[in-house]
Amino acid sequence: MTALMERLERHRWIWSALGVLLLWAVLSITTGRFSLHSLSGVAISASFLTLVALGQMLVVTTGRGNIDLSIASVLTLSAYASIVVAAGSDARLPLALAAVLGIGVVTGLANALLVVVLRIPAIIATLATGYILATATLIANRWAAGFSMSPFLKTLAAGRVEGVPLMLVIALVAVAVAGVVLGRTVYGRRLSAVGQNERAAALAGIRTGRVITCAFLASAVLAALTGMLLGAYVGGAFLEMGQPYLLQSLGAVVLGGSLIFGGASTALGTLCGSFLLILIVTTMQIAGLPPGTQDIVQGLVVIAVLALAGGRAVRRRRSVPRVARTPEGATP
Repeated sequence: MTALMERLERHRWIWSALGVLLLWAVLSITTGRFSLHSLSGVAISASFLTLVALGQMLVVTTGRGNIDLSIASVLTLSAYASIVVAAGSDARLPLALAAVLGIGVVTGLANALLVVVLRIPAIIATLATGYILATATLIANRWAAGFSMSPFLKTLAAGRVEGVPLMLVIALVAVAVAGVVLGRTVYGRRLSAVGQNERAAALAGIRTGRVITCAFLASAVLAALTGMLLGAYVGGAFLEMGQPYLLQSLGAVVLGGSLIFGGASTALGTLCGSFLLILIVTTMQIAGLPPGTQDIVQGLVVIAVLALAGGRAVRRRRSVPRVARTPEGATP
């Protein structure tokens, strides 16, 4: 029994995967409408969420309660920028990509500057950055007179290969890359070390500032690219476009088994958490719940998972035996 619990603790993504299977089975039985075709629609929505959540996962892994609240504004502004710059032409797509990547890099560096150099809490720093980007989005909204999509970008966002959505393929590739980075690279080990104890990591010679900066950069860039693809998928952009991904990205990370206190995360779990959260939203939509109620339920789910994670952390600390201190001058 102990070995089983230890295995489940190492592979926390199993719980979210089981939740996906269970909820999918319940929906299939109760509605009679769920099939592979409907699963494809869920997979597309979960794929967009996964890309954003992977960046959020890296920020959360850095510890200290770090969360990126600017991703919603980054996503929305990037969607507008890609539409305005590309102007429906594949020839202008490289310029649009450069503009979107520029938004992501500048935002990521700004967030890192505020958090790492000025030591401002990440929640406050990224929230302030998000407000600034929201103002830029209002300006971009005036320039976007019409919505004309690049044909290649539209195909990439909404196309299929043998019935499999290309967005799902992109999301799976991103998950595989993130998994390799976390588990097989020096940066992944340093990221976990910083999240577990930033001071100890610094004393061990790890440049913690660079590690945290890379995490914020990755989060902003992934959000920017997602905005570009999402704009092509829906055929336009609107001011509240990225807002749902603010809570959902954090929810996917937490449901996937990443530790909200930092130091341990799982890319596969983030994918499963994204699918589970989208299925929860789909269930509420089928039940006819209003959007406000859906947000409340999602918030309650995240709070419940955070409470359970916090309880496990407290029990772990209590279970660690305390080492008796030897009085000064005494021989141990």
